[in-house]
Amino acid sequence: MKKILVTGSSGLIGSEVCEWFGRKGWAVHGIDNNQRAVFFGTAGDTRWNQQRLQQTLPGFTHHEIDIRHRDELVALVASIQPDAIVHAAAQPSHDKAAQIPFDDFDTNAVGTLNLLEAARRHVPEAPFVHMSTNKVYGDRPNDITLVETETRWDYADAAFAHGIPESLSIDQCKHSLFGAGKVAADVLVQEYGRYFGMPTVCLRGGCLTGPNHSGVELHGFLSFLVRCNVEGREYHINGYKGKQVRDNIHSADVAAFIEAFIAAPRSGEVYNLGGGKANTCSILEAFDLVANITGKPMRYRYLEQHREGDHICYYSDLRKIRSHYPGWDITISLEECFRQIVQRMS
Repeated sequence: MKKILVTGSSGLIGSEVCEWFGRKGWAVHGIDNNQRAVFFGTAGDTRWNQQRLQQTLPGFTHHEIDIRHRDELVALVASIQPDAIVHAAAQPSHDKAAQIPFDDFDTNAVGTLNLLEAARRHVPEAPFVHMSTNKVYGDRPNDITLVETETRWDYADAAFAHGIPESLSIDQCKHSLFGAGKVAADVLVQEYGRYFGMPTVCLRGGCLTGPNHSGVELHGFLSFLVRCNVEGREYHINGYKGKQVRDNIHSADVAAFIEAFIAAPRSGEVYNLGGGKANTCSILEAFDLVANITGKPMRYRYLEQHREGDHICYYSDLRKIRSHYPGWDITISLEECFRQIVQRMS
């Protein structure tokens, strides 16, 4: 039986990956210490997801480990000898990072290095999938000429008609401390692939979403927005007229790509992984989408101040990832993402 090690296994992507591979007969080892509850309070608690996996997923083993604890992590990898590693654990909020800079960097950058070195020492041939972020591009996408419509911003430059490519510079721009730590992790994962020849990949995610997301105001765009609508809470728009655009990808489509990569790995690779242009929406458009499903108008308040390092418009150019893995594509529409999240919260 093949074995897969998944960090952040109680989170959105981690839990989806656990289920995806568990259903295919893999022995699944999950690492999670519910640090999301420490970062975001009770609303970010993921113990419910851990318990769900333990109760419903045969062959799942939970490991209560902090990825910042190097020796413990190395010992676990040596003991399990996984056939593949998916690194989805992170401090995920660029706003929160400014409040906890050491915890943020130790988790996102040092924790990634700990896992990479554990893999190099004990399972260097195992495909290593790192969940990076589009925040590695900092606010560089904001330099692209934009056009404003009634409900959204979009790229006016034809060079970006398909979205942001992997060739966009990550240098000399504002990232937020979260983004800077994720840049360090991203480059480390690439370097272990290029320098040591390990099969590594960085997946620079757009807005990752799905019904198992414990979304909070500081992280989890669609999940938190839907929760506000369902519960009749006031949502705060942070600048840019509420027209800022994101591409949204369901966690199942992320897990499907991870399976494709593990089956045919490459070394030191980088892909932008989001919903692409077809799965984009602005905040204003998201209000209408959720209201059409729930029948409830969105309560919101507009704040002039935008978030530091935030993107005005971002969606992923999927041409590279589709060319390298033509058997993979987006299968879950934006509307279906909304429906599943509403159903989960209703």
